[in-house]
Amino acid sequence: MLHLVYILAFTVIAFFAISNLLRSLVSISVESQKKAWISKKGSERGTHPELFDKEGKPIDEPLLVIRSVSLEEARQKLDSLYESSPGNPEDTQNS
Repeated sequence: MLHLVYILAFTVIAFFAISNLLRSLVSISVESQKKAWISKKGSERGTHPELFDKEGKPIDEPLLVIRSVSLEEARQKLDSLYESSPGNPEDTQNS
């Protein structure tokens, strides 16, 4: 008899868990549809002017270019920053 009570209790818990999962999936789907619709509506309103060239055509180039540095150069810069910092432990030992 106790086994039937456990089976019934876990069936009810599983039902609530699955219904909550389905409800969450539906609400996430509705929210994503709203965001897609809002972003589509916003893109019709106007796009940022930096994304177009002088002729009004969209550009495909990256807007940010980063210079690559070698590992040694990066270590030297970090070491110089560390040595010039006010809380450097080497400065306190030398004073």
